[in-house]
Amino acid sequence: MEEMDLDIDGIEGGDEVPEGPAALHTVTALSGMYQDWFLDYASYVILERAVPDLFDGLKPVQKRILHSMKRMDDGRFSKVANIIGHTMQFHPHGDASIGDALVQMGQKELLIDTQGNWGNVLTGDGAAAPRYIEARLSKFALDVVFNPKTTEWKLSYDGRNKEPVTLPVKFPLLLAMGVEGIAVGLASKILPHNFIELIDATIEYLQGKNFVIYPDFPTGGLIDVSKYNDGQRGGIVKVRAKIEKIDKKTLVITEIPFGKTTSTLIETIIKANEKGKIKIRRIDDNTSANVEIVVHLMPGVSPDKTIDALYALTDCEYSISPNTCVINGNKPSFMGVSTILKHSADRTVGLLKAELEIRRKELQEEWHMSSLEKIFIEKRIYRDIEECETWGAVIKAIDEGLKPYKKKLLREITEEDIIKLTEIKIKRISKYDSKKANEQIKGIEAELEEVKNHLKNIVPFTINYFKQIKKKYGKGRERRTEIRSFDTIQATKVIASNAKLYINYKEGFLGTSLKKDEFVCDCSDIDDILVIRKDGVYLITRVAEKVFVGNDIIHAQVFLKNDERTIFNIVYQDGKDGPLLAKRCAITGLTRDKEYNLTRGTPGSKIVYFSANPNGEAEMIKVHHKPKARLKKLVFEFDFGQLNIKGKSSMGNILTKNAVHKIMLKEKGLSTLGGRKIWFDDSVFRLNVDGRGTYLGEFSADDKIVVITKNGFFRHTGFDLSNHFEENILVIEKYRSGKVYSAVYWDAEQKYYYLKRFMIEESEKPLCFINEHPESRLISITEVEYPRFEIHFGGKHKNRDTEIIEVAEFIGVKSYKAKGKRLTSFTVENIQELEPVLKKESAPAKVENDDEEPSAPAHEDPAQMKLEL
Repeated sequence: MEEMDLDIDGIEGGDEVPEGPAALHTVTALSGMYQDWFLDYASYVILERAVPDLFDGLKPVQKRILHSMKRMDDGRFSKVANIIGHTMQFHPHGDASIGDALVQMGQKELLIDTQGNWGNVLTGDGAAAPRYIEARLSKFALDVVFNPKTTEWKLSYDGRNKEPVTLPVKFPLLLAMGVEGIAVGLASKILPHNFIELIDATIEYLQGKNFVIYPDFPTGGLIDVSKYNDGQRGGIVKVRAKIEKIDKKTLVITEIPFGKTTSTLIETIIKANEKGKIKIRRIDDNTSANVEIVVHLMPGVSPDKTIDALYALTDCEYSISPNTCVINGNKPSFMGVSTILKHSADRTVGLLKAELEIRRKELQEEWHMSSLEKIFIEKRIYRDIEECETWGAVIKAIDEGLKPYKKKLLREITEEDIIKLTEIKIKRISKYDSKKANEQIKGIEAELEEVKNHLKNIVPFTINYFKQIKKKYGKGRERRTEIRSFDTIQATKVIASNAKLYINYKEGFLGTSLKKDEFVCDCSDIDDILVIRKDGVYLITRVAEKVFVGNDIIHAQVFLKNDERTIFNIVYQDGKDGPLLAKRCAITGLTRDKEYNLTRGTPGSKIVYFSANPNGEAEMIKVHHKPKARLKKLVFEFDFGQLNIKGKSSMGNILTKNAVHKIMLKEKGLSTLGGRKIWFDDSVFRLNVDGRGTYLGEFSADDKIVVITKNGFFRHTGFDLSNHFEENILVIEKYRSGKVYSAVYWDAEQKYYYLKRFMIEESEKPLCFINEHPESRLISITEVEYPRFEIHFGGKHKNRDTEIIEVAEFIGVKSYKAKGKRLTSFTVENIQELEPVLKKESAPAKVENDDEEPSAPAHEDPAQMKLEL
């Protein structure tokens, strides 16, 4: 074969490519390939593969699957393999992409009813092979997705079939299902939202009200939507697993974050444990229909701190960045989820209007033909054609016979109408029932008026449509993901110590590899270390295997940012021969690896006394002067408690101007910081010292917090900021011994209301103070000294006067284990707490015998049956 010389000079990217045999001998420059072919490919992937359409909320593969299932639908389940094969008539990208998309849609349990092993979104288990599982369209899909009369059609990729351009979906399907797709240089990530909330938001929009919608995930869990930004680019949501504390040694994860599985979650926990960041003994995965991951802790490990560590160091908490991108008019468009919902609502209004218009025309046509038929038969016009010899004469005769009645009809009579009249069988004419025909026409007229009314009030009609959808399909679709505000967890505060810090004071090195030198403390590999040298210079540096921090180190410890409780008591000499100054300060925040100075910075300055006090303790020191002529006082004492705590750059107070031989500690003092003020923030169910939430009081070392829950339990806990609290808290306050509480509760075993007064015993374990029957419930609890309750009667006793109970006179103080005293035997409507009466108690509250059998007041009728709720 002869070689061909190809002249490629002058060929530019984008030049027209010859067709036919000449195309075989054409060379296209690489720039042309990028300019044309790559852009064509990118556009195809964006429009035909990865990004959903704004109008029906579906990717092309999803739309084709639903269209194929509709064509196959006979009410019975079909093999998934059969559905995949049928869909390949419309989707040219192979069975794998169709099968994966079908399984994902089936697992969302909205458009497709499934049968067989479809996998588990909680554990990440895959579905069985397509030949073993079955599917069919759900009733919801049949109601809201399809209507061939309002569907625009196009030819399939090979021209053999027709497929919908978009499906006439009358629901915000895109927001309900969510989507994730990666195209060429473009991505879309829309989070799923709650079915019921989407309907409510759509109704609010149609009513002209403001609305807001937030994601809701099938895996449950917790979500912080404070930075959701309507799902647009730049927004972010934080998701968390739901972790419960069973006891001091056991945690259980009952719900997992969206996008994670139990397998991936456990893997991150095991990795954190292997690196020593958390300390757990073992993990048991008991997940089946519901998530249950049991985490067993090592002895002595705080469960509250471990919960925070799981959130900070594993996938139990992570962030999701939504990116709402859709195809709008054959172009990718970025918009918020509220805008998508508005588009969906407006499109639904348009589709319902189109359906009503079609139905109106159908009814008008039906009325027209029924009226024609009635006239044709009742007026015996069919007899006019008996002598006609040609078809044209027949048509003309019937048309002439109908002329007197044309004004009564809605439109002109066409030849097609007359042909239909000629096709009426003699049998039907002979058995024609005028009364039945009139009733049929009246029924058509009534329906036509109804349709016209709906068209005039299309928005109220659409609102009613959504209400019916909610009523029919909303059961069991309540929100699963709890919306919360998350507190910021600093990993350095919750990570377990997984390394040991050593120091060489003389040479100025510290690190985790200096095992021959002096041990300082346990630390983690992400901690910062505060280092203070004898010359007053200090800095913080990250934990490393070996790092030089300077000679003459006097203090090295793990640095806690914003720690205002650790106070440093310092005496330093200002310059080589200067006076001694004393100061107290806290070191709360620094720039890493930058040197600062605790002295005034005078050359030759040095620290002569130093102590670190974790709770702001003061000290009494003894100062020994060097002997000096005319110096009368060689030794004197100084109390650091006299100094105010100031900033770390403060100069301090002059201790002495004379030369000092030595300074010794005489005695440790008490903390000068006072109690710690604690607040409870009910938005995150955490304690804080920042003034957020309800003020609980000032706490000292031995103080406790008492927690009373709505299910009738109480417990005590410390005021550590890492503590986690229940969501059903009724009372949280500082514990005061001897405080009396009065409680009204419903005893589900006895079917009566009971009242009791009791003092809370100190216990970290939750203790129940009402009947432990699962249906027993706490009605009211109060801590006022002289409470009063008002009983309103109902049922067959609703005519009884309300009764006021003076609690202090009604019952004495008992143990929390006591049953209490029955309030009444009559049917109760409700019990309300009244304003207390202020009075002085003449004698101590009577303490009754816990074993005493509770009885009703004397005025009650003992013959009455148990209460009716």
